[in-house]
Amino acid sequence: MADPAGSSCAMAQPSVLLTKEPAPQTVPASDLPMKVYEVALNTGTDSSSGLATAGFRIAKYLPTEWHLHHSELYHKAFASCEQAERDRAESKELAEYAAAAAQRAQQDSTAAVGHRLEDIHFWKSQLQKEIEDLDAETRLLAAQKVRLERALDATEVPYAIATDNLQCRERRQAPDLVCDEVEKELLKEADLIRSIQELLKRTLIQARNQMRINREHKEVCEMDWSDKVETYNIDDKCGRYSNQSTNTQFHPTSVKFEESASTPETWAKFSHDNICRAEREKLASINLRDLIDNILHDTSDDMRKQCAAVNEAFAKHCEELHDTKHKLEHNLKNILKEIGYQEANIAALKQAIRDKEAPMKVAQTRLYDRSFRPNVDLCRDEAQFRLVSEVEELTESIKSLKKRLLESEQSLRNLEDTRMNLEKEIAVKANSIFIDKQKCMAHRTRYPVVFKLAGY
Repeated sequence: MADPAGSSCAMAQPSVLLTKEPAPQTVPASDLPMKVYEVALNTGTDSSSGLATAGFRIAKYLPTEWHLHHSELYHKAFASCEQAERDRAESKELAEYAAAAAQRAQQDSTAAVGHRLEDIHFWKSQLQKEIEDLDAETRLLAAQKVRLERALDATEVPYAIATDNLQCRERRQAPDLVCDEVEKELLKEADLIRSIQELLKRTLIQARNQMRINREHKEVCEMDWSDKVETYNIDDKCGRYSNQSTNTQFHPTSVKFEESASTPETWAKFSHDNICRAEREKLASINLRDLIDNILHDTSDDMRKQCAAVNEAFAKHCEELHDTKHKLEHNLKNILKEIGYQEANIAALKQAIRDKEAPMKVAQTRLYDRSFRPNVDLCRDEAQFRLVSEVEELTESIKSLKKRLLESEQSLRNLEDTRMNLEKEIAVKANSIFIDKQKCMAHRTRYPVVFKLAGY
């Protein structure tokens, strides 16, 4: 039977953390004394001799041996009970320690999963924000691309107007078929529109490439975000597991690290690099949108300024044509008046020449008749000299009148030629005015407004 005092002492021992199995505490082992069997001698008064009682006297334990044997059994029983009691206490302590350690480990694991969920949620939120920003930026860039396409389409009308104006002005007649300021401005306008079209086409290609890059980085971020969502759901599910969960089971093979598994540093760096690349492309897209705004503003402004310069050159040239035509018409009016005067003058000269015929006939007839005077009466008297002088004067007058008539007729022909030239020039000016004002300037009223040229 165990000693109560010893049991109390064993129970009163302080609880300690056992790291290995305790060594059993037993009584030191010792060899039992060898039994010595001695034959009793019948030397006493009551002793008997003979072999009849020999079997009762041999192979017997002595009382001391009997007591020693039972004492050893008592001692072993006490030691076994004491060891069993210590084992029970240590087992209980070990079980409590194991339960506490398991609980602490589970709490630490749950806390680690919770911290991991926070990290995953952070990167998931950052990726989601980046995806939304990149998607919004791509839509804004797509709107700018539409503006570029509209602006490029809008340049077709000004270019058609400029080329049509140049072709129409080729139908001008000489001497108005001249490379004047209007033609220079029209050629400058056509070159400007062609250069703007090339610039818009290059910018449109750049916008399409940037949109493609934006979509590619958005897809990369979406894949990363999708992985984060799936991982978050898995870790959230793992964080909700407890000892009372009914859907847990043993998975011995899961206690290992995958060779392809990433480290927390590479895991965070992967998402960080994706976000940085997306941010870089988003910034490039923003800069491209600003560039498109500036290009559309500058190109539309340049085209409208050049259009105004061409219109101003047309207006100035038309004013010059009108002024020249007015002067030509005024000169034509004077020429026509002079032609009338000259025709009247020629008629007067002819009449004057005809008027000299009668006096000439009279004078010559007088001289002719007086040449028949007889004999000495055929005298060169004063009358004869005066008649000869009259004929000479009339002849000189007729000669002068005919010369003047020839000059007047030549002058009339010159006036007629001038009239024809003036009328032709007036017709040329009228044709030029019709081309510049009725054709070109009327066509230029269809020139797009600045908002349409800017892609709106």
